[in-house]
Amino acid sequence: MRLYAERIPTAIRQLLTDIIVVLWIYLWIRAGLWVHQMVEKLAVPGQKLQSAGGGIAENLADAGGKVGRLPLVGDQLVKPFNGAADAARSLAEAGAQQQEIVDQLALIMTILALSVPLALVLFLWLPLRLRWMRRAGVASAVRGQPAGRDLLALRALASQPLNELAKLGPDIAQSWRNGDAEAVDALAALELRKLGLTASARRR
Repeated sequence: MRLYAERIPTAIRQLLTDIIVVLWIYLWIRAGLWVHQMVEKLAVPGQKLQSAGGGIAENLADAGGKVGRLPLVGDQLVKPFNGAADAARSLAEAGAQQQEIVDQLALIMTILALSVPLALVLFLWLPLRLRWMRRAGVASAVRGQPAGRDLLALRALASQPLNELAKLGPDIAQSWRNGDAEAVDALAALELRKLGLTASARRR
């Protein structure tokens, strides 16, 4: 498999495209992290609520414990403190739940922000890039062999635009059928040029 073309214009275009794709991925990852950070800020009230509720509950429990040690009336006076402490604990639990919800929301928003741009890379750009690498690798491997040049010529006849084929002559297909070496070389060179490869390797 080849990473880049041999012809300079095609190789430069491929390199620039690869750089753009890498920058695209990097920028969207940064954007996803920014979205995550922005959503996580919604958890601050929950953190404060959890901290305040926990602190109040602890103070009320301590106060209730001290009041409960009073003789005669201690048991009666401790009940309001215990009830208030339970209510404060409920507030702390609500704050913790709010943070969990925000964490889940931040993760979902980050995934949504990254899914579309990364899907474009994985399902559009990458298959095309791998397809070129595979085809160019095979073409460069067979271009130095007579049978390989014949296959490249056949590929050119099957896939190249008619206007490109017409430039090689009105009887290029018939010449190929007759085994004309010049016609085969011209068609093979046309297919190699489309892939950004040179035809010189066939003479090595």
